[in-house]
Amino acid sequence: MLTNPTLDQMQALGLTGMAAAWRELTEQSSTNELSRDEWLGLMLDREVTLRADKRIRNRLASAKLRFAQACIEDIDFAAARGLDRRNTMALAQGQWLTAHEGLIITGHTGTGKSWLACAFGRQAARLGHSVLYVRVPRMFEDLALARLDGSFPRLIDKLTRVQLLILDDFGTHTLSDQQRFHLFEIVEERYQRKSTLITAQVPVASWHDLIADSTVADAILDRIVHNAHRITLRGESMRKQKSAPLLTGAENGEINQP
Repeated sequence: MLTNPTLDQMQALGLTGMAAAWRELTEQSSTNELSRDEWLGLMLDREVTLRADKRIRNRLASAKLRFAQACIEDIDFAAARGLDRRNTMALAQGQWLTAHEGLIITGHTGTGKSWLACAFGRQAARLGHSVLYVRVPRMFEDLALARLDGSFPRLIDKLTRVQLLILDDFGTHTLSDQQRFHLFEIVEERYQRKSTLITAQVPVASWHDLIADSTVADAILDRIVHNAHRITLRGESMRKQKSAPLLTGAENGEINQP
């Protein structure tokens, strides 16, 4: 007689996992042999698991990862691009996140920098960290517009508050005065407080020239580079390697015939 009211109370309290476990346990005859403590333990385990999964889903939804399905388990270590398995799996443990350190991934276009960054982003969410992915060119555009419509403080707060900020495609162009100021504001607020992951096609040695102003460049790089782990990807584009083979001369001739 108490089954339905109990389920209703669980649902009203938001105990969805416990309610689901209750229904399953009552449908299994073997559970009659379980003690009350064992019933309660199984129900609590289901509730804890359900809430943990929901938190991860929410963090991933807020992260807006470019490659939403990228994960550490799917990293291709067989590809010839200089990616060290031991170092990568050590980073996946997340100590650099709790220590508020950075991670820099560099390499030519197509070597998988953005995908790898998103895999680390998903892993950070699994470990309980809030994550936000942004492309640097788009971020600068949004910050410039935010200055005009009055939302600049709110956007800066969003970029500096998140526990892992992924800045993808840094260094696609030389920074303007305003962009240098915006970048300095972000890295200054995050320095030794939060972790930042940066991907770039150009090597770190060239970043000083991209920032262009030597004084500001020194200040920015001092906060980005010195406490950051680095991954340098090498080799040809993985997109090229995975693309369909080129047509032979004979096949091209057949296609081009009138």
